[in-house]
Amino acid sequence: MQPLDWGYPELFHELETLAKPGQGIFLVGGAIRNVLLNLPVHDLDFAIQGNAIQLARSLADNLGGIFFILDREHDTARTLFDRKSERFSVDFAGLRAPSLEEDLALRDFTINAIAWDMHHPETLIDPLGGARDLKDKLLRACSPSSLLDDPLRILRAVRLAVHLGMKIEKETVLLIRAAVPGLSKVSAERIRDELFLILAGEHASMGIRILDRLDALGFVLPELQDLKGVTQTAPHVLDTWEHTLATVDWLEKLHAVLAGDYKEDSASDIILGLTVLQLGRYREQLRAHFSEGIHAERSLLALVKFSALYHDIDKPGTRSEDLDGRIHFYGHEASGSEPTRLRARSLALSSAEVERACVIVENHMRIHHLARRGDQPSRRSIYRFFKAAGPAGVDIILLTLADTIATYGVTLEPDHWSRKLTVCLQLLDAWWKTPEVAVRPNQLLNGNEIMHELNLPPGKLVGMLLNALEEAQATGTVTNREEAWKYVTDRLEEIRLK
Repeated sequence: MQPLDWGYPELFHELETLAKPGQGIFLVGGAIRNVLLNLPVHDLDFAIQGNAIQLARSLADNLGGIFFILDREHDTARTLFDRKSERFSVDFAGLRAPSLEEDLALRDFTINAIAWDMHHPETLIDPLGGARDLKDKLLRACSPSSLLDDPLRILRAVRLAVHLGMKIEKETVLLIRAAVPGLSKVSAERIRDELFLILAGEHASMGIRILDRLDALGFVLPELQDLKGVTQTAPHVLDTWEHTLATVDWLEKLHAVLAGDYKEDSASDIILGLTVLQLGRYREQLRAHFSEGIHAERSLLALVKFSALYHDIDKPGTRSEDLDGRIHFYGHEASGSEPTRLRARSLALSSAEVERACVIVENHMRIHHLARRGDQPSRRSIYRFFKAAGPAGVDIILLTLADTIATYGVTLEPDHWSRKLTVCLQLLDAWWKTPEVAVRPNQLLNGNEIMHELNLPPGKLVGMLLNALEEAQATGTVTNREEAWKYVTDRLEEIRLK
């Protein structure tokens, strides 16, 4: 196995040049695992005999990378490089034990405890049988203390099992269960990062189910447990727990056919086929929307899946039943915003991510209401939807469609689905095709003009007039400055008479 196999020949050549005589440099972890599985390699991890921080600093200096120390006490550092318009990281860590084999035994799972000696590239170093476990699709802890040493590895086990299609070994399951209480002492940032990696990949709902079966969900997303067994009446075919997980499943499928790399057979299902037929024209815009995101280290799709997990979070608290047995959840979307906010904050999400999740949850019923009316949504309805949701409106469109399929299941009629798609198409048209008409009209008057001409001080009243004028423009009531002045003057008189 030669350095070229890893796809970074210049980096390996530079490391050979920088290495001191006899200094061991071992590639370890996910890069080797991915190569053995024929998966892409994005980041590299090296275990170093000697000064790892100094080697990382020299590599960054010589190749024009960014260097920073992760943990001086444990001799760990990271270098960042730009390659083919993509940024990748290279981590360096000093050996944590006297020998490489002992260092590998301190790692999490055997499939991540395989090493490659840069000075002897012809063989792999695999003392724990990780390559065999990869072949057998078995996730096995490196040692009896692996999970207790770092309970965050519980979430990593779930992620690896789901994303690589592996089975967690029975003994490792027992070790995980014993380590679960330790999650309460793991930092919110570390839990967030692993959780969002689970959500970013395929089969996120399976990851949530496994966390639940391992008794770990209560330490990560405890509110979800309250959804279990909360029954719903027609058209719902599932309870709130199963409905929530089904919504996440369908969200993934819809994103794949609308914003992913389209494959004809991926839309063979009639529901997905109709979706592509109606909304596929916005594939590039949807792809750009989800790739831009709102945080550099976490995907927007993962955040929308998080929001989907919480979209019905207060149904248990708002459940009511009529005399005829029909079940209702009046206002659950509004009251669900607060527990969503609290959980998002507890996971140390950025303020922008917290607000985005809350907006999605609070407004996830709007399109359902628009579609129930039967008529085409008015310009006022479209304007008010995006006024409330902003860019999250695009996220809500996908969530609404996923929510609909999860609600009806096999009872979903194509005609009903087509009506829902028509409303979503009109919203996407407004957002991307004619935003200056029904989403954010060009401003005819500004606040300074209104204050000067109408002798008003700065304050809420001016904001109210501007908002009212913008809506009047969006609905077509006002089309020029003359009409705008008349509208604002009349509106001010109405407000003063109240």
